[in-house]
Amino acid sequence: MKVTIFGYSETKPGEPLYQAAFETGKKLAQAGFTIVNGAGPGVMRASTEGAHAGGGQVIGATFDSEGMTFFEGQDPDNKVDELIVLRTYVERTMKLLEEGEVYVIFNGGTGTLSEFAMAWGLARLYFGNHKPMVFYGAFWYEVIEALAKNMLLREKEKQVYQIVNSPQEVVRAVKELIKIRD
Repeated sequence: MKVTIFGYSETKPGEPLYQAAFETGKKLAQAGFTIVNGAGPGVMRASTEGAHAGGGQVIGATFDSEGMTFFEGQDPDNKVDELIVLRTYVERTMKLLEEGEVYVIFNGGTGTLSEFAMAWGLARLYFGNHKPMVFYGAFWYEVIEALAKNMLLREKEKQVYQIVNSPQEVVRAVKELIKIRD
């Protein structure tokens, strides 16, 4: 089973977000999951390093970002085991969504926001056969509350995710959401 990780590309080793992504990748790998990420820096690299520390494998999906001003691109220090190179950002996003059976979404910027929105939209469209989301961090409560207050969310859209606050909770939520039991 594969878990796609999304999150901030500019977090650095030693920062709490980097460490959380590292520990999450490690715990997921120890639980038998393959990690999928965008092969870039930050949360992506941290989850790769964690997965390898946990004895796991990582699939990265990137694209040729020539001419783009603010795309981090592939991080040569993110040593994924398999690299998929696509033509565009949209193709990359779709591949990341296709590869994972569940998504873990950390704090991030506009790239993470676009990935989160696409994942949530697909979960609603395919509800019942959807790929669930795990939001990492208590700040998500406020984000989801603001969305629920200001957007026209349907009840089913509130049933496709869990919010967690630790790597251990990620593993529990992933297993629960995809119905895997120890």
